[in-house]
Amino acid sequence: MRSFTFPIEIEPDEDRWFARVPDLESQGAAAWGYTREEALRNIQEVAQMVIESLLEDGKTLPPSIRESGQPTISISI
Repeated sequence: MRSFTFPIEIEPDEDRWFARVPDLESQGAAAWGYTREEALRNIQEVAQMVIESLLEDGKTLPPSIRESGQPTISISI
């Protein structure tokens, strides 16, 4: 199992929340949600698809995306 950690940005935008992975936004790593939690779930799914696609294509991930060979968890408070 490979785990990846990376920074995201999330902010309110009118009646929704907007989340993005800044270094992958040009590849489509952005998502919306009606709540902050929904936007966080959506960006996680989108980021996973983008990272998997980049790796399948043999492309290098940006340095802000750190890889670990161990399962990881992240807790934001």
